[in-house]
Amino acid sequence: MMLIQSYAQSTQDVWDLRQCIDYAIQNNISIKQADVQARLAALQADQARYNLNPSVSGSASNGVRFGRSIDPTTNVFATTQFLYQNFGINAGIQLYNAGRLKYTEQAAVFSAKAALSDVAKSINDISFTVATYYLQILASKEQVNITKVQIGQSLAQYDITRKRVDAGVLPELSMAEIEAQLASDSSNYYTAVATDQQNLLNMQALLNLDPSKPFSIQIPPIDRIPIEPFSELQPEIVYQLAMHYQPQQKSDSLRIKAAEKNIMVAQAQYYPTLSLGGNLSTNFSNSFKYVSGGSFTGYAPVTGTEPIVAIGSNSYYVQNPTYKLTQSTRTFGEIWNGWGDQLNNNFGQNVGISLSIPIYANHQARVSTQQARLNYRAATLQKQASDTKLKQDIYTAYTNAVTALQKYNAGIKSVINAQKAYDFAVKRFDINMLSSLDLITNQNNLLKAKLQQIANQYDYIFKMKLLEFYKGNGIKL
Repeated sequence: MMLIQSYAQSTQDVWDLRQCIDYAIQNNISIKQADVQARLAALQADQARYNLNPSVSGSASNGVRFGRSIDPTTNVFATTQFLYQNFGINAGIQLYNAGRLKYTEQAAVFSAKAALSDVAKSINDISFTVATYYLQILASKEQVNITKVQIGQSLAQYDITRKRVDAGVLPELSMAEIEAQLASDSSNYYTAVATDQQNLLNMQALLNLDPSKPFSIQIPPIDRIPIEPFSELQPEIVYQLAMHYQPQQKSDSLRIKAAEKNIMVAQAQYYPTLSLGGNLSTNFSNSFKYVSGGSFTGYAPVTGTEPIVAIGSNSYYVQNPTYKLTQSTRTFGEIWNGWGDQLNNNFGQNVGISLSIPIYANHQARVSTQQARLNYRAATLQKQASDTKLKQDIYTAYTNAVTALQKYNAGIKSVINAQKAYDFAVKRFDINMLSSLDLITNQNNLLKAKLQQIANQYDYIFKMKLLEFYKGNGIKL
């Protein structure tokens, strides 16, 4: 990241407003955070949309059982170890849920759009902040130029006064007064330069640029900065346009719509849910040991409890023959004998419909509905507060713009009058009809008038740009 910033500064030492704004948008942390939240909201909307589709899952298990357990294939008890495998596929879809999934998806989409509006708001905020800093730099550079001109005038007066003092036309006091004025002008110049450098550093900090690298801005002619006329910036017109174009108002409206859908989601909990499902399954099992043979060992002894069979006049006890079975252990390969036949024979399928009817769930549905309604109320109040503040800000900005224009027009007259007074003072000073102190006073008055007029001009531009910003025109210099 530092390499990217270093390269950007080394290849672009002079920045115009558009470049500053674009760079700030790409690198500002708040915008990146808002973008992350928007991406998360978009993923949630995607997930809500996918939830409308059927769900399918597969399962498989494999293991060995020990001791006495039920063989899953034969369903009889077995006391020997055996290997088992189970395979299955399950699928399901909700046929009816009172629109819960549909409303959830709609609410998520509105929330995702609101998050995108939040990104746009962050971009607007940083763009306006950059433009404000940019205007401050332009104003400080104008002040540097004015103080530099002032020093030039003082130097010219210094030379003239020096010659007259040497010729004995003026007293030494005049020379001291001019030197004091030159020192004051130099101090004003260095103060203006320091302010300008500080404004540049503030801009670099805002753009997250390395302050040790060269940085300067492009200076457009102040008289060519486009400004819309007041007739197109009437507060009510600007307010109506701002209601459609300002991201905050869009975001508030979208969140109200999302809150409406969430009420429907909560109310759907009162209704039954009908689902369709099915599954495919099969299994395999085989014992580690098997009966490999047996031998006849005789008959069990007569105990008197055996069954009796009558043949003629004679009765005979039915004796039970006894056998001795021989078990053998299968090899690992033999355990898998019959695997395919078992899976085929045990293959089962089922499909069914299930109905879930809410009867009592600790008032969860009622509480969820009440919370959803309160969230809707909160979203509505938030929009009302935002709209009210927007209207107040626009009317305040319009009033401030009118006042700034009046101050700017008054400042023009002040500069003209101060210039005339200074020109007359110079002429009177040239013919020794005005003291150097009075000349310095007129010169300082002209400097103050010019500096104040620069402040008035940029203040007027800033306030007009604020109205254009509310109108949705963006920032243009």
